[in-house]
Amino acid sequence: MSPDASGAGGHGRLPDAFTAPGSSSFSDFVGRVAPELLPGRRALPPGVSLEAPHGTTIVALEIAGGAIMAGDRRATMGNLIANRDMEKVFAADEYAVVGIAGTAGVGIELVKLYQVELEHYEKIEGTLMSVEGKANRLASMIRGQLGLAMQGLAVVPIFAGFDVEDRAGRIYSYDVTGGCYREHDHHSIGSGSLFARGSMKKLWRPGLDANAGVRVAVEGLYDAADDDSATGGPDLGRRIWPTVAIVDREGVRFVAEDSLATVVEQVVADRQGNPGGNPVGDRGNPVGERGGAR
Repeated sequence: MSPDASGAGGHGRLPDAFTAPGSSSFSDFVGRVAPELLPGRRALPPGVSLEAPHGTTIVALEIAGGAIMAGDRRATMGNLIANRDMEKVFAADEYAVVGIAGTAGVGIELVKLYQVELEHYEKIEGTLMSVEGKANRLASMIRGQLGLAMQGLAVVPIFAGFDVEDRAGRIYSYDVTGGCYREHDHHSIGSGSLFARGSMKKLWRPGLDANAGVRVAVEGLYDAADDDSATGGPDLGRRIWPTVAIVDREGVRFVAEDSLATVVEQVVADRQGNPGGNPVGDRGNPVGERGGAR
């Protein structure tokens, strides 16, 4: 930042704006001192359109004592695959995760700013922000992106956090204007969200443990990839698996690739000859035995 923009006094000292009391919001601070650095302030020139990589499908679900978020790894640009192993699920802080769908570059920049926002609040206030406060803070940052969204560079994240008071997971979704909505049980965003949601509606149940929840998340993404060309399915040849994060009282942790490989291989094996995932063994036989019910 230039001395003029920040009110620096020179002589090797920090500018006055950095030492003056103010809000616990880092974005408010940047907006006051150097607003041009905020993603939402960098608009495209009039009449210019930009084709950029887009992230696709993210799923989130509540489990016993926490929540799980998972994302496929594909980024698309028009009809092309722009990236096969993009990360779309990030730890926001110790007890929260955020996933992005939409314009990839803007989304990643928004997440990085959000991570600093939560860290800044914790340092200034000396405490963690509540899970609802984190969700609402993200909503206000999305609101600042509305100008870019109107030019086709929209980013719509999904948030999941652990409520340390209620000992439970919470999921929040957003719209492009910054509307924030509490979701229950499970939710999905992105181009394959409709298919993922239909899959989880059949597989999710209350009280899932972490292992069962990971399986439901992977199956949701598998079904999304089966019907949505922009969603990347598990790539057995390249050993590319979804990104899966668990958030509970132990904090945020990402499922190791070896563990994910086992889950993915089980899902693929179970779908051989039964790609729709229907638990019926023989068509029309709910028991799954050739001889019928016994």
